[in-house]
Amino acid sequence: MTPAEFRALFPALRELTWLDTPGAPPGAGPVIAAMRRTIDEWSSGRFDWHAWDGAAARARELFAGLVGVPAATVATVSSLAEAAATVAGSLPPGRVVVAEQDFRSNRFPWLARHEVVDVPARDGATRTEDLIAALDDGVALLAVSEVTSRDGYRLDLAALRAATDRVGARLFVNLTQSLGVLRFDPAAVRADYFAVHGYKWLLCPRGAAWLVARPDRVGELRALAPSWKSTAAPHGYFGGPLDLAPDAARCDASPAWFSWIGACAALEVLATLDPDQVERHVLGLAADLAGEAAALGLRPVHDGSRSHLVVLATDRADRLARVLASQGIRATALADRVRFGLHYFNNATDVEVTIRALDAGLRGAAT
Repeated sequence: MTPAEFRALFPALRELTWLDTPGAPPGAGPVIAAMRRTIDEWSSGRFDWHAWDGAAARARELFAGLVGVPAATVATVSSLAEAAATVAGSLPPGRVVVAEQDFRSNRFPWLARHEVVDVPARDGATRTEDLIAALDDGVALLAVSEVTSRDGYRLDLAALRAATDRVGARLFVNLTQSLGVLRFDPAAVRADYFAVHGYKWLLCPRGAAWLVARPDRVGELRALAPSWKSTAAPHGYFGGPLDLAPDAARCDASPAWFSWIGACAALEVLATLDPDQVERHVLGLAADLAGEAAALGLRPVHDGSRSHLVVLATDRADRLARVLASQGIRATALADRVRFGLHYFNNATDVEVTIRALDAGLRGAAT
């Protein structure tokens, strides 16, 4: 599927320039259609809840195929925090290294259960080399986000894997801000665990998330909240012993049906894309946007490894936010920065109109 064909799936893009996927993307047509059919079934009473209930299991298979892992290593959960908390409750004793400025869903679960070694940001971002420097033989696990929406810095996962191997630590990778646009090779990275909440770059409704354990770690996983979904299929309802599934499904959350129905539709769309082509496209657009912004005097918040997120430092964020919004450009402005995220549906025109809006905002602020 070409970028133009992919873009045509999103009704909102007929009127808006969407660069706010780090917050949430607009709805894709096939996902919206699946959700509407479900709502219509619910409204009419002509639904089969058993069919709805099977959506999470189907999404597991689709996700496993998308990333290239065995389905038995995948748990269907409701959020990144649930995935991280599940791993935190399954770890042997030891310290956990985590970035001081990581997203809270990849920070608080470790703080709640383990002694945490904080790694501060340096020159605008948490650096790969600083995370490596914090590792020693007493560290049980390094928890990282490949990319965070705070700064758009892309960590070197291969270097982190090599460093954790040297000290005997495990590696947990949050892919919420990268999977769907940046290539990820589980066999190359060999993360002990990785997780993603699908409501950003994977185009899913909020509430569909996945936890993947390396095959040799699956047996150690402990269910965070065992339920009727924690046993092997077919699932029973009443009574019985605590007989958990032998694979990662023992950590499944009881599914929010509608989220998983939408997730299936989203993953079916993403399965038609070429991951290499998607990554080249988004990184090329991000480089163009950063380069044009630099010509206006706007620099990224860090000078390190770039990603599909362009986060620009500015003391005029409020002014720029108003101008961007007035031009139908969806982005996020914070106190000292403005953030743009490039998906496969974005194009060169999006970059051009955004640069014109930034130029107008800067000129207006200067007068």
